[in-house]
Amino acid sequence: MAVYKNINPKKNYLKTMQLVGYTDRKNATLNDYKKLEFKSGLEVHQQLLTKEKLFCHCPAGIYQASDDYNAELIRHMRPTLSELGEYDGTALMEFKTKKEIRYRIKNISACTYEVDDTPPFPINNEALNIAIEISLLSKLNIVGEVHITRKQYLDGSIPTGFQRTAIIGVEGEIPLKNKKVRLIQLSIEEDSCREITDIQHTRIFKTDRLGMPLIETVTYPELETPDEVMEACNYIRFLNRSTGKVRTGIGAGREDVNVSCKGGTRVEIKGVAHTKWIPELTHNECYRQWALLAIKKQLNLNVKDIKRWKINSLNINYDFFKKVNGLVKNAKENKLKLMAVNLPGFKGILSHFTQPGKMFVDEISDRLKVIACIEKPNLIHTEQFEKHITKNDFNRIRELLNASDEDAQLIILGPKEDLPTAFETIEERCKMAFEGVPKETRKSFSDGTTIFERVLPGADRMYPDTDSPPIPLEDKLIEDLSKGLPAEVIENYHQLKKWNVPEDTFTYIFKKNLFPVIEKISNELKLSPLFTGTFFGHTLKYVEGHYSPAEKFNYKIIYGMFKYLIENKLNIELSKSMIPVLYEHPKLEFESVLTLIKFKRIPEKEILSRIPFLVKKYKQIRISNDDIAGKNWIMGELRKTALGNINLSELSKLVSLNEK
Repeated sequence: MAVYKNINPKKNYLKTMQLVGYTDRKNATLNDYKKLEFKSGLEVHQQLLTKEKLFCHCPAGIYQASDDYNAELIRHMRPTLSELGEYDGTALMEFKTKKEIRYRIKNISACTYEVDDTPPFPINNEALNIAIEISLLSKLNIVGEVHITRKQYLDGSIPTGFQRTAIIGVEGEIPLKNKKVRLIQLSIEEDSCREITDIQHTRIFKTDRLGMPLIETVTYPELETPDEVMEACNYIRFLNRSTGKVRTGIGAGREDVNVSCKGGTRVEIKGVAHTKWIPELTHNECYRQWALLAIKKQLNLNVKDIKRWKINSLNINYDFFKKVNGLVKNAKENKLKLMAVNLPGFKGILSHFTQPGKMFVDEISDRLKVIACIEKPNLIHTEQFEKHITKNDFNRIRELLNASDEDAQLIILGPKEDLPTAFETIEERCKMAFEGVPKETRKSFSDGTTIFERVLPGADRMYPDTDSPPIPLEDKLIEDLSKGLPAEVIENYHQLKKWNVPEDTFTYIFKKNLFPVIEKISNELKLSPLFTGTFFGHTLKYVEGHYSPAEKFNYKIIYGMFKYLIENKLNIELSKSMIPVLYEHPKLEFESVLTLIKFKRIPEKEILSRIPFLVKKYKQIRISNDDIAGKNWIMGELRKTALGNINLSELSKLVSLNEK
């Protein structure tokens, strides 16, 4: 038996991480991103707050539990030719998966249009008008006619196999702190189904979200750092929310982030649910591409004749192994088949760093899950950190595969019928490694890493919708809609700064669209915008994070609370004690809230009369020679009775240890 020199996978992973020059985001500098030539663009999706769906009269915004449905529909998707007689790569990949798609339908939230049994109704005018308003706010040029097109989706997320979409505005811009970012377009489209499960060859969806009006704002790839990407995304989201005509909450807004580096290609991180994930995701994706380019360079050194490069395989029986344990034992119990694969020249590549906690072999494993539908763990390899078969057994496999010492080996664990697709998938992904970075769509995770989701779609999947005529947009309609637009987000940002509202409150204020409420309180109640903005961005934010409302909290209640306190000549600071109770019980009368927090009305004179007594008492128990400590002690004693009855700042000025 030939003697094969093994590498240390952990050391190789760390070594290649260092060679790539990976730096965690906290320590990364602007120069790091300039060196990588970091480039990113955004596709920000936002559901519109309408009564009905986009192309039918079903109610929008009614959701169902995964096991709550009236009927189930089964579909099998297949690709169609584009206008140019070509197939889209994504469609071909999805077709290869041989998925059975199941749709769980609830009568109240879906109709025959959703399941492609009837043509579309005319477009929802309420949704169209909101899309035009947001386009105007985004400085986009409104199109003369709305042309509805079909965008092919064969992942099953839409029963028709395509999404109806239409461009509303083109060539706009948004202002950031240090630059302006150009917008390519804003489109209106129907939302997709919500996925329940995706296991092996069966994918299950529910159709409650399907068809809800959605807008997509697309930027040019002009964002040059991860934090800049998040800033642009937040600005678009805040702009959308400033209208008060979009849905909020989990899933109502989602982002697709496009990233590339020098020598790389556009990779789309799909469906980012939280803006705060964006910096870590884009940072890691840029370095993943940088690592793949390093792998390309190494492979081109390892393999002299790339055109003749190919893999070979053999099927293995379980009795081949002297000892069956770990993943092999689990595979045997689940009656999976085994296929050993040799990868010429790939020694040291499988354990090559790609993302934090991930290496190149994960690129292969992810595709086996998506394309061959083999659930993870779906392979064992020669550069695994944890050994599942003995060194001698791997050496025997190498002999049978006629492997050289520069090769790497995999053992696929999967159903017999899926092994041919698995073999093709492995060879295809390995050949891509010689080219560098494949164009693909990736799924995001909260830890900042991504996995393969599908091949990146191309223009071949777009074609006209023959069921929908063009919709002319009259100048008068545009003029009328432009009259009621809210102030620009950037203007509100500058106004908050003029009011000296702390900048760490801005994100919360814009996220919740609270600027109009702050402005109304300032104008009508003459309450300091500094106090109001800080109350919302600090006090209320804290309460939201630590208390649970009995029902959805209406922020206009804050206006009513402030008005009540002012009219009853109670100090506004009392609102900070009231808000936790009011947040949990928004229907309570304000007087009842005061009773619950045990507030008592005490005349100002009575509170001030206690100061001399407390000064005398402190001098008897003096715990510090520092007068400030004494003043703080006295304020602590007065605070409970003073709160709401007298301004605490004014009271503090009246407290002095020199009292007689």
